Amino acid sequence: MPISIRPADTRDIRAMIPLLLQDAAAREARNNQLWAVDPQAAARLDATLTATLQNETPAFRQHWLIAEDAGRVVGLAHSILLPVPPIYAGEFGPPGLIMEDCCIAPGAPDGTLAVLVQAAQDDLVAAGARVVIGASVPDGVFAAEYTARGYEPLTLYLTKSDLRRAAPQSDMRAAQAADVPQIVAASARHRQIIADLDDFWTTHPDADARFGSWMHKSLTLQDRDMVVAEAEGQLEGYAIAQPASALHIPPAHDPAKIGFIDDYYHDDYADPAVLEPDSAGASGLLAAAEGASAARGDVAALVVCPAAWDSKVALLARNGYSVAQTWFIRR
Repeated sequence: MPISIRPADTRDIRAMIPLLLQDAAAREARNNQLWAVDPQAAARLDATLTATLQNETPAFRQHWLIAEDAGRVVGLAHSILLPVPPIYAGEFGPPGLIMEDCCIAPGAPDGTLAVLVQAAQDDLVAAGARVVIGASVPDGVFAAEYTARGYEPLTLYLTKSDLRRAAPQSDMRAAQAADVPQIVAASARHRQIIADLDDFWTTHPDADARFGSWMHKSLTLQDRDMVVAEAEGQLEGYAIAQPASALHIPPAHDPAKIGFIDDYYHDDYADPAVLEPDSAGASGLLAAAEGASAARGDVAALVVCPAAWDSKVALLARNGYSVAQTWFIRR
């Protein structure tokens, strides 16, 4: 009997939770700080799945698919239509994202993975996605399936554990409102680099104004730290250490002690192909952002980086980061 695919509903939650717990345990075995399974993981999954499957007016489209073999659940696919951040043009519309918490049951029939990924891909395209992205831990079965289908690495999420508070440096300090124009200018350099790397990140015409408004807002938020690096009064880089989100941390894990360094740029890696030999400024800025996360009690941090930005990847590796998750894109 062929594998069947259907949408999940609340009656499936009882069968979905054991698979998702097994999937979470496999991630925890890779990195027990970043992917620590929450002691209340089953309850968290129950609550999250119930809320998702019952919500008739979600803020964005979110969908679960079930793969069945002779009535047994042998795989799960979780996908969303990813809202486009306001600084990007979004020329392709909301991308479809096949999430990290997709999984295949032990002993699933051969071909289950391929059928499930194809179904998730087709479902997203039918929902209007012109671009499909798949998330996977390194060397995972989903990463292999995406590669076999011609998906290419788009974005890396790199991690470091055992964060330490950084010693104060004279050229690193907390951002202030007066820094926002220079932060916006550095962001414009940042955005141009990633737009040149891939037109997926084409900048919105109003990006400077939108980003500047968000920076002023961010300075008032108590859940994050904004740090700048300067030399002789000129801002060379900025970083924002903030909490991780459910977009990157599946619900079987508790994101409460995971920091997320999203906006991180320094002129030391402005050439995406070649890292400045010293790069002390970029390393110091990263250490300051890590220290801010450590001061908030975080035990691990995630940093986002385009896969094609070789110099930034090299800088992160030099400072002890390794890839925790890759987003692959289907053109």
